[in-house]
Amino acid sequence: MEHPEADKRLNIEEFFGQARFDIEHALSMYALSYCTIPAEAIYDKDALAPFMSVIEKCHIYLIGYTPIIELTSVEQKESTLELKFEVLGKQYSISYPIPAGFSLKTDENRSYLQNSAGEKIWPKDDDIQQKVSAESKDILFEVKYVGQAYGQDGSRNAIDRLLKHETLQKISLKGVPKGYKITLLLLAVQPNNQIITSMNPFAKTQEDGAARIESGLTKLFNTTEAERISLYEAALIRYFYPEFNREFKDSFPSTNLKILQDCYKKDFCSIIAEICFDELPFQLWSNSIDPSLYHAAKFDIHKDEDRRMFFGL
Repeated sequence: MEHPEADKRLNIEEFFGQARFDIEHALSMYALSYCTIPAEAIYDKDALAPFMSVIEKCHIYLIGYTPIIELTSVEQKESTLELKFEVLGKQYSISYPIPAGFSLKTDENRSYLQNSAGEKIWPKDDDIQQKVSAESKDILFEVKYVGQAYGQDGSRNAIDRLLKHETLQKISLKGVPKGYKITLLLLAVQPNNQIITSMNPFAKTQEDGAARIESGLTKLFNTTEAERISLYEAALIRYFYPEFNREFKDSFPSTNLKILQDCYKKDFCSIIAEICFDELPFQLWSNSIDPSLYHAAKFDIHKDEDRRMFFGL
């Protein structure tokens, strides 16, 4: 008589039994908030002012190409606002319910909804782009460069760095493909450290578990924000493999990298850097990574097969 459950348990024990240690840690980082702006807006302080509360926390930036979204038609159909756009030669239409008492007005090539009290409203640009993106598979952000700005104790944000950024200027001078523009995605990495711990009762070595838990917690509470920003940047560069980056594309992870020395010292086995936003107005992609709203750059920092517990032996 066959016992499939027993066979399944045997396979699980055999698989996890290949691991060297019963306790393994992964340092996990994720983007907490973001801001998207056209590249030319970095010189416009007035335009940036409403977003500075977010921008000041953004130390990671991605430079990329996004398609130009051109508004071609605005109409009011009874209580519905209909907007038509052209993206890379294709037509798309989205709609919004018009609040009671408001109607469509046009003034000096600018459209808005207004009521009898003179109040003016209009959908937010990010919301419009999200809706167009939901209708089209063409709203993509091609990652061309990943960088960081931190300074002394986080005193520099992404805009501070981008104002005098040679690579951004190089990308601009090289020329953008027809129908596209240069867009910046600024990311704020979560302010608190977190680790993911694997506890494996089938591992070869069981006696050092307590010490390994302690070393993981030590790293958790002693990893600085500057270290997290550097590790997050390096992981994204290795993941997206952007055209204009040089450092980390082929060298991360490595025992030779200064930013990883403490991870090796505390014996972490993996690094994870995530970008996961439902409301992102485009999907990120590169020549190495397919388009998606969600990205998890996951890397084992040890070459030994029996240390790769988080992403498969």
